[in-house]
Amino acid sequence: MKPIQNEIQKKMDSKFQERFNQIQAELLEDAEIQSFFKKQKDDTLTRDVVERGLGKLYEFKNQQHDCSKCTSVSKCVNTIEGFVPSLFMNRGLIDIEYTPCQQKRIEDERRKTESMISSMHMPKDVLKATLDDVKVYSDNRAVLFDMAKKFIDETRINGQAPSKGFYLYGDFGVGKSFLIGAIANELAAMQIPTVLVYVPEFLRELKNAIGTPKLEEKFDFVKKAPVLMLDDLGAENLSQWTRDEILGSILHYRMAEQLPTFITSNLDYDGLEMSLAETTNVKGAPSPGDKIKAKRIMERIKTLTESVLVEGFNLRDYT
Repeated sequence: MKPIQNEIQKKMDSKFQERFNQIQAELLEDAEIQSFFKKQKDDTLTRDVVERGLGKLYEFKNQQHDCSKCTSVSKCVNTIEGFVPSLFMNRGLIDIEYTPCQQKRIEDERRKTESMISSMHMPKDVLKATLDDVKVYSDNRAVLFDMAKKFIDETRINGQAPSKGFYLYGDFGVGKSFLIGAIANELAAMQIPTVLVYVPEFLRELKNAIGTPKLEEKFDFVKKAPVLMLDDLGAENLSQWTRDEILGSILHYRMAEQLPTFITSNLDYDGLEMSLAETTNVKGAPSPGDKIKAKRIMERIKTLTESVLVEGFNLRDYT
């Protein structure tokens, strides 16, 4: 009579082999793995290479490959948080490499910006916005959506953002900031950094940095951003210093370098020009000099942006 341990071992070996065969079949039938196989040369993937690579294939299959809907890197389920796997051949063997996912790129860029400009803080819905989240409920909103999508599509095709951005103006709460936030996140997914600042806070931050090395550092960081988004320009009267030395210098540099710039405001071009002429240094009617300086800044803004009216109801009343 055979020892009972031998019989138990045989059954365990049989079940293990059955489960192994099942896993192997599932791996080889996976659509992404099949796609990887098809891209290889005919003599690359021998039976031995595939069998030796089953561990890597199993690791690849059991991870998340599309992180576009992930809410944060901290909730990532992958082996390496914030990285997505891809298969490649490494010295004749199947291997895995990890690259930063869309969400990690966005969070890394945001941390980099926050370390430099604390006034970039925006509402959470704006920081997480995508074009899919933009509400299209009228002809005006459809035009806005199409313009934003065209900008993103051209960026994807050309590998860099078009040099002309948008000047979005309209009433409070109609979604101007949300739209530029969505564009910023779409650009971040393509590894194109965007600096998005709330203008009133940014200018106060610069004033507080006067007399310190941080002033020039913060100023240059914003001025030279690959894509710059100035939110709520015209929300408060500027001093002659913030108008001419800060805003004027930023816009002049970006115009000369043809760097994409987006601006949101409650004022149209004409209204903003009047606001820029009425600095806090001026009492009474703006001087001819202030009017000329305001006009000069507006010429830069008009060169950098396309004016677009944003219509709609106040979305803040429905949140």
